[in-house]
Amino acid sequence: MLLVKGYIGGEFIPQGDRGQFIVMLEMPKDASLEQTNLTTRKVEQLLHSKKEITALITTVGQTSEDGFGASQSTAYKSEITVMLVPAKERADAADIYAAKLKGELNKQLPGVKVKTTPVSIMGTAQNAPIDLVVMGPSLDTAMAFAKQAMAVLRTIEGSSEVKLSVEEGNPEINVQVDRDKMSALGLSLDQVGGTMQTAFSGTADDSKVKFRQGEYEYDINIRFDDFNRKDINDVSNISFVNSKGELVKLSQFATITESSGPSRLERRDKSTSVNVQSQVVGRPTGTVAAEFGEKLAQMHKPVGVSYLFGGDAENQGDSFGTLGAALLISIVLVYLIMVALYDNYIYPFVVLFSIPLAIIGALLALALTNNTLNIFTILGMIMLIGLVAKNAIILVDFTNQMKEQGQSTYNALIHANHARLRPILMTTIAMVIGMLPIALATGGVAATKNGLAWVIIGGLISSMFLTLIVVPVVYAIVDKIMAKFGMGKISKKRLIRQRMVAPYGEELNERENASAQMMN
Repeated sequence: MLLVKGYIGGEFIPQGDRGQFIVMLEMPKDASLEQTNLTTRKVEQLLHSKKEITALITTVGQTSEDGFGASQSTAYKSEITVMLVPAKERADAADIYAAKLKGELNKQLPGVKVKTTPVSIMGTAQNAPIDLVVMGPSLDTAMAFAKQAMAVLRTIEGSSEVKLSVEEGNPEINVQVDRDKMSALGLSLDQVGGTMQTAFSGTADDSKVKFRQGEYEYDINIRFDDFNRKDINDVSNISFVNSKGELVKLSQFATITESSGPSRLERRDKSTSVNVQSQVVGRPTGTVAAEFGEKLAQMHKPVGVSYLFGGDAENQGDSFGTLGAALLISIVLVYLIMVALYDNYIYPFVVLFSIPLAIIGALLALALTNNTLNIFTILGMIMLIGLVAKNAIILVDFTNQMKEQGQSTYNALIHANHARLRPILMTTIAMVIGMLPIALATGGVAATKNGLAWVIIGGLISSMFLTLIVVPVVYAIVDKIMAKFGMGKISKKRLIRQRMVAPYGEELNERENASAQMMN
């Protein structure tokens, strides 16, 4: 119920509070590097006035939005890495503080797009937790559905910084080459492409011309200056030297037009794709992704368009499936090892009834401590399989020993509960106290492990109390069923062992009777 009703959210890895985030600034696309730097300096002055901010790292004209450390040069973009004071010295978490700061910057910087994003482990901008990959037969088709999905995602509580991975409206000059005219003028496509690359990008990558000064060596990059390539007329007048040594202008064999196009082209599974991305603030990533998926299912999807979730949602689905399989395998292995130890196929089922009793406490602890279901908490549940089965194993094994000594099932269960209550309490309390430092750790990445500790603590406490009640009841019911069908016979191995320990058992009973008489 706690999972279905949404009291426990789901996510891949809990983020914690690193005390860092990145402010991304985007000017109009025709802004120069100098204009971007001037605006970024104004933002720096504002950030320096905040008492919660301790340090800034600024990069102008270069961004790292892919989250893998790779950067791209863009004159109209800049980013500022902000480092905050420890969490105890500020009122808001890092993501909440970043959201408030974004609103303040938007008011003071008209015409500038301001975005905030958490810092990844590599120190770059973190990948968007919500990442919907829309695939279609063409860019226009995929872009149309992606825009509809983006509008839906903006309506979901917790989504922030919603954007498309492909930006539209980037100004570009489109050159369509007429190959017949080009060949008639004595030019090849390699010559034209090489000259165009020299005009706009330069020759540093291909040229072997270098400048030496002492022991240092520098590449020489030759390219046109801004004046010679700033508009369509300049591009049309770019000259090429043909095989005869004649100068040929680009406009003589190509059509040059001004247009706008996407910032980059993406493909997924051999199809054109566009990603709808979003950060998440104040809610678990898995909860937002699930709500987004429900709304997408209600949308009309054009023919040829498909979508799938990437990012944390994709990782979460893969990891949850793998860990779920590991959980089932661990239960099967526990059952098989108990079959070998008990020399019985029925009594191990009684022990397995303690596992659901632990899951009750584990999920309740997650809900009460406001933690999510993630890979660390699932690992905690896998650990619980062995920890909580220990209590039931102690009870069932002691009950079997009492029955072998001639006691009835009822008396054996009462005796087992009395005799094994203290060891169960001692071991459980010791494990709970051992997990408290991890559960109560605060600040930074330590918060990501809190859920694992709370799962173990909640599972151990609920199993400690409920196992002493439920397992004896289940044992009595199973024992009656086995007796009804004649399945309660002692195996040959256990019968031999019982005969071997019988003299010792009789001596032990005599000692217990003698001590009881002395007490009386």
